[in-house]
Amino acid sequence: MKLRPTTLKPLHSVAFALLALSGGAAIAQQQAIPASSAAAQAPDSGGLTGSVTDDSAWRDLGIAIPAFPTDRPVPTGADGGNTEALGRNLARVVFSDLKDNGLFKPTGPDALPGIGYGEVTAPAFAGWRARSAEMLVQGFVKGGADGRLTVGCYLYDVALGKELVRQGYVVKPEEWRRAAHKCADMVYSRLSGESPFFDSKIAYIAETGPKGHRRKQLAIMDSDGANHRFVTNGQAIALTPRYSPDYRQIAYLSYLDGRPRIYVYDIGSGQQRLVTATKGPTFAPRWSPDGKYILYSMAVAGNTDIWRVPATGGESQRLTNTPGINIGGSYSPDGRRIVFESDRGGSQQVYVMNADGSGQHRISFFGGRAATPEWSPRGDQIAFTCICGNLRIAVMDPEGHDRRFLTDSWQDEAPTWSPNGRIIQFFRTERGNGHTSIWQVDLTGRNERRLKTPVDASDPAWGPVLP
Repeated sequence: MKLRPTTLKPLHSVAFALLALSGGAAIAQQQAIPASSAAAQAPDSGGLTGSVTDDSAWRDLGIAIPAFPTDRPVPTGADGGNTEALGRNLARVVFSDLKDNGLFKPTGPDALPGIGYGEVTAPAFAGWRARSAEMLVQGFVKGGADGRLTVGCYLYDVALGKELVRQGYVVKPEEWRRAAHKCADMVYSRLSGESPFFDSKIAYIAETGPKGHRRKQLAIMDSDGANHRFVTNGQAIALTPRYSPDYRQIAYLSYLDGRPRIYVYDIGSGQQRLVTATKGPTFAPRWSPDGKYILYSMAVAGNTDIWRVPATGGESQRLTNTPGINIGGSYSPDGRRIVFESDRGGSQQVYVMNADGSGQHRISFFGGRAATPEWSPRGDQIAFTCICGNLRIAVMDPEGHDRRFLTDSWQDEAPTWSPNGRIIQFFRTERGNGHTSIWQVDLTGRNERRLKTPVDASDPAWGPVLP
């Protein structure tokens, strides 16, 4: 689903100029938006309405995100029922996105006074300075005659009293969360200089049933756990999903009638197609960066090796051929190298080879074992599961140096990277009851976040940022 562009004009203007696109696109295109002629500056005290009972909420705000006002309440049929309630929910999502990545100290709408609609483009900077806000995110939501919503998002530097960036989005009411994620992406990118990742999807395996007879379904949700849906019906076990580089497809492993098959699910059409059916146990399909190939591991005659098959199907090519178990290839971003795990030396360790299978060599030389390696989309690090007593998520550079632990739980495994390479997602198994859940951790290891899922969850895969 592509974005639909809009130009943000002053809020006191009669209408917004909307640039129509063919194809009924749903959300506004990110673009440079011309500066507005500001409305009359509110008084210093001004514009900040309502009250906050906890004064400590004003200390070291970092980023203040008040509720997004509306020009008039319009029924939406979405969360909150009308544009007024939806404006608060929009700000809540922006706040939630920004608070869990370890870079910012935001304060959300539930701890801040409200603002007036006309104040969105004319912030009461003196009032925010008095409350120690450094940055200010203000926005609005406005109902349109066609039933769509226009959402505006503005980032201000409070100390300078200056607008830094703005974007506008036109969305269907049921897709309002995408506008909130795009707003958070705008703020994140402008302040950090990094690529965004909030407006993205996550695929994972939903697990239900008793331990010895688990029902495993492919499922999809937003990067914050919202908008959840099941993709497969659970009649066949689904495992290890991965998004294609263009986000249009998901490769996953299915065991129908006990026979392993690699399928590709088309997100737009909802159709799936068979890539390859193998006779031996098969594991971990992974895309090449150009989307032309899928790596997978297959056991033949007692050995497990890594194979490559065209994404459209066809003949597979063996890339490893050594005694033991070779599992789980993950390409470097440039497609030139593959990282994988192998026990050819006696225990699970991390190896790297060229994309054609040549130049295989071990890179992990430290206590314990190492499994499930995945290359960062930035190319600078490899995340993996370190089996060092407990199972922990760790990172190291592509030469195997500078190992750092990011988690310290009982059983954390199967890391996958955010699109910008700054957050790692994994699944955690609870000691005793065996329940599994999806977590995220930043590269400092200090900011962990659990994603809510309706059932147990494993094998997460983070998809690219949506267009």
